[in-house]
Amino acid sequence: MTARTHDTAALAALTMWVLAAPPSAITVSTALAAILANQLGGIAPDIDQPTAPLWRNLPVGRYLGKVFGTLVGGHRFFSHSLLGVAVFSAMALLFLEFMQPVMPHIDIGFVWIAFIIGMFSHLVMDTLTKEGVPWLLPIPIKFGLPPVRKWRITTGKSVEHFIVLPVLAAFTIWLCASHYTTLTNLIQHHVTP
Repeated sequence: MTARTHDTAALAALTMWVLAAPPSAITVSTALAAILANQLGGIAPDIDQPTAPLWRNLPVGRYLGKVFGTLVGGHRFFSHSLLGVAVFSAMALLFLEFMQPVMPHIDIGFVWIAFIIGMFSHLVMDTLTKEGVPWLLPIPIKFGLPPVRKWRITTGKSVEHFIVLPVLAAFTIWLCASHYTTLTNLIQHHVTP
C-alpha cells in the first residue's frame, strides 16, 4: 500500500480504539502527540526501503536506507512481522521515556499505544496486497488475504487509489459522524489544555 493509504488506515484504527476505549482524561498535547505517533507508526514498517520518507530527508539517507534495508532483510521482512512490531514498539517506548522530562504533560502510554496501533494497521493493510506479510517471522512464510494471491490488491494501482483509500476515508468519516456525541463529549469534558 502507498503511504497515503497507510496514513488513512492508521487514523481509522486510532479512531476505532479511542471510540472503543475512550480515555478518562487527556491533554491537548497528548492528543496531538498521539496522532503524530500514530501516523509515524503507520509508515514505520516501510523504513526497510531506501525510498522511505526518513531516508529521503537525510543528506546521505539513500545510502543509509540501503544499508538498513539489507540489515533487516529487505522490504516486507523483519519490519513487517510481529517480531518487528515488538522491536519497534520497544524502541518507541524507550524514546518516549527518554523524552518524558521534556514533555511532562504528555501521557506517553497513550502515545505509545497510538504508535503500535499505527504499526499494526500497516501490517494489516499490507496483508491485503499481493506480496503479503511475514507475520510470524522467523518463519519466513508471507500471509495474505484473501488466500488466493490474484484476488489481492496490487500496491499503487487503481484498486488501491479509487476503492481502498476512499473506502478507508469514508469509513473514518462515518465513524466520527456516527459517534459524534461520544467524540464531542470526550473533547468537551475529558480534553484539558
